[in-house]
Amino acid sequence: MTREQYILATQQNSLPRTEHPQFYPVGIYGWRKRCLYFFVLLLLVTMIVNLAMTIWILKVMNFTVDGLGNLRVTKKGIRLEGISEFLLPLYVKEIHSRKDSPLVLQSDRNVTVNARNHMGQLTGQLTVGADAVEAQCKRFEVRASDSGRVLFSADEDEIVIGADRLKVTGTEGAVFGHSVETPHIRAEPSQDLK
Repeated sequence: MTREQYILATQQNSLPRTEHPQFYPVGIYGWRKRCLYFFVLLLLVTMIVNLAMTIWILKVMNFTVDGLGNLRVTKKGIRLEGISEFLLPLYVKEIHSRKDSPLVLQSDRNVTVNARNHMGQLTGQLTVGADAVEAQCKRFEVRASDSGRVLFSADEDEIVIGADRLKVTGTEGAVFGHSVETPHIRAEPSQDLK
């Protein structure tokens, strides 16, 4: 130990000691503390409003574990119950109604059903409008519901009427431009056959 170190170590501290040592406060005080509390309170209010809005949206939109509103997700696909509105095209593989109610499609202008091949080209189209029902396809068929027998079919070459009986009820009757072949023609009872 050097002499200077010895003197410093053995010498009494000449500074007067106070009985109450000074403490320096650590932390945020004054206007900074008030701003911090204001921002914490603002964050808390924002979180509560956000949570309330989320719960309100979930309630109004009828969110459940199964789906959203009338839309239910099942193992077979999506089930939509009630009245629904589609603003853009709807692409589905199958549409079924419930067994005890009909399937109703409504439109302000028309309802169009398109059939496309694997390349996306249009192969058939059925349009139900206010003035007409139009079908654009290679072959159009109407079948009996019970037997599946073809009642009416039309293509580019011929029109086939497969009903057991064809009844013409117009006032002018039926007018043919060429020959007609049939095994039996008869008039209504008490009517003349011309």
